[in-house]
Amino acid sequence: MAKNDLQGALDLLIFKTLSQLGSMHGYGIVMHIERVSDELLNVEEGSLYPALHRMEQSGWVRSEWAVTESSRKAKFYTLTAAGRKQLAAREKNWEQVVKGVQAILGFV
Repeated sequence: MAKNDLQGALDLLIFKTLSQLGSMHGYGIVMHIERVSDELLNVEEGSLYPALHRMEQSGWVRSEWAVTESSRKAKFYTLTAAGRKQLAAREKNWEQVVKGVQAILGFV
């Protein structure tokens, strides 16, 4: 297993959120992840925005400035075609990581 497999979990959560909900601003992504995980996952801004920037630099997401529901200006992120391909690859990889961890913990 590559070192980045476990560290790539945040990217996977971002990919999945954008694929399900479409264009979102960072705070919306954080709130969705926290809500769907029943508050088990807490994403810090210090982790989220560097991940979004890296994903944008890789061509997996694109961003544009727009106005939020509360009339604030924010950067909205959208998954690209390359991002959808990356999501599929990361989901497949994550399944393997989960199987490995479950085997070690004795769940399989």
